[in-house]
Amino acid sequence: MGDRLDLPFTGLVSFLRAPTCTNLAELDADVAVLGFPSDEGTGWLPGARLGPRRLRELSMRFAGGTPQSRGGFWDIDEGLRFLDYELENRRIVDCGDVDVIYTRPDQSWDNATGMVRTILDRGAMPVVLGGDHGISYSIVRAFSERLTVVHFDAHVDYQPFVHGVIHSHGNPMRMIATLDHVERIIQVGIRSFRTHEEDASDSIRDGNAIVTARDLRRRGPEGLAALLPKDGAVYVSIDVDVLDPSIVPGTSAPEPSGLSYDELRDALIAIARRAHVIGLDLVEVNPMIDNAAQLTSFIGVQLIVEFLARIVEHPVYRQSHPLRPASGS
Repeated sequence: MGDRLDLPFTGLVSFLRAPTCTNLAELDADVAVLGFPSDEGTGWLPGARLGPRRLRELSMRFAGGTPQSRGGFWDIDEGLRFLDYELENRRIVDCGDVDVIYTRPDQSWDNATGMVRTILDRGAMPVVLGGDHGISYSIVRAFSERLTVVHFDAHVDYQPFVHGVIHSHGNPMRMIATLDHVERIIQVGIRSFRTHEEDASDSIRDGNAIVTARDLRRRGPEGLAALLPKDGAVYVSIDVDVLDPSIVPGTSAPEPSGLSYDELRDALIAIARRAHVIGLDLVEVNPMIDNAAQLTSFIGVQLIVEFLARIVEHPVYRQSHPLRPASGS
């Protein structure tokens, strides 16, 4: 039998058809994809818990089905290839999902933090598929090195802890700001007319920066990236509702006048070229309310792939992840 065609609707599902590793003690990878299918922090429409599975399904459109000589992607605008090495040498691995303990978000978060710490100990960069935005705190707290968080969102996610609520998708950035190793949070794309003045002023008082959608358009991607320390460690959290609802119908808290795909992609590329991205998450994809084409999940995957393609080209990343084949290759 010759080479398989592996159409997107055939075969077992993993992110980009990457090899899988559920025993993290044996992980040998540069990039580790991890799902966190929890939406217990949602204060409006549930369904983001189904995001990781649907993102993986839509990622199949980026892997297989068209015979080609290389394993990665060609950017027709730049005339450059990306991720050939990572995909051909199996350096991207899907590690499955966090074990979610329903009704016990504290235990689910502990499980997530433990898994991400193991991924980091194994020398891989975590790429986390959400889930609602509350999960981001449990990911960022797994790191120990000093870092800046870049937070793309329509909302500041800085609500106070009313009634002791800490696992909400409304206050992950207030939680993250308490971590000793987080130097600053840059909040990008904020625009909700429902933003509470006190939440925004609290974030700024705590040393963070808010770049509204309108401000980002004035600054441009390079102006945004200039806010980051050159070659400094950065964690990026992407809530898909930072995009305009016309292109992401499957998210639970849409806001008008969002970023276009090009605006967000170009901002991410500028960040990847300026700073050393050490981890990322993409959250708030809700397949239950998406359109029939699952456009939100498709766009989410494309963002991850285009961002990852530039992250792995950064010199600091490449120093810690030298070009080498996977074990057993």
